[in-house]
Amino acid sequence: MITYTIDFRVGKPAVRQLPTGDAISRIARLMALAIRFEGLVNDGTVRDYADLARRGHVTRARMTQIMKLLHLAPDIQERLLFLPPIEGLNERNLRPIVRLIDWDDQRRMFHEVTNLTA
Repeated sequence: MITYTIDFRVGKPAVRQLPTGDAISRIARLMALAIRFEGLVNDGTVRDYADLARRGHVTRARMTQIMKLLHLAPDIQERLLFLPPIEGLNERNLRPIVRLIDWDDQRRMFHEVTNLTA
């Protein structure tokens, strides 16, 4: 049996600082989690996303929000994994992009969002 510890903290820290240096942004961590979770489901380690949600002590809705990051164009996913922390860039403001089917539309909107927050 393999056990994974997943930390989904609720609330905001008292002082919000952007990490410096080689720090990994929260959105990069969520993107990496989505990729990892998809692998766990595909290889049968966990039964489904609902099982992941139970194990991670999060709602199925939150798990769905995280997993929808996989609907982004592959190049956007890659950029998220390696993007330095950007103030204001988070999973919530990527939701409208995830809903778009056309990857070119996603790329245009992602460019707008990352330029607005930079």
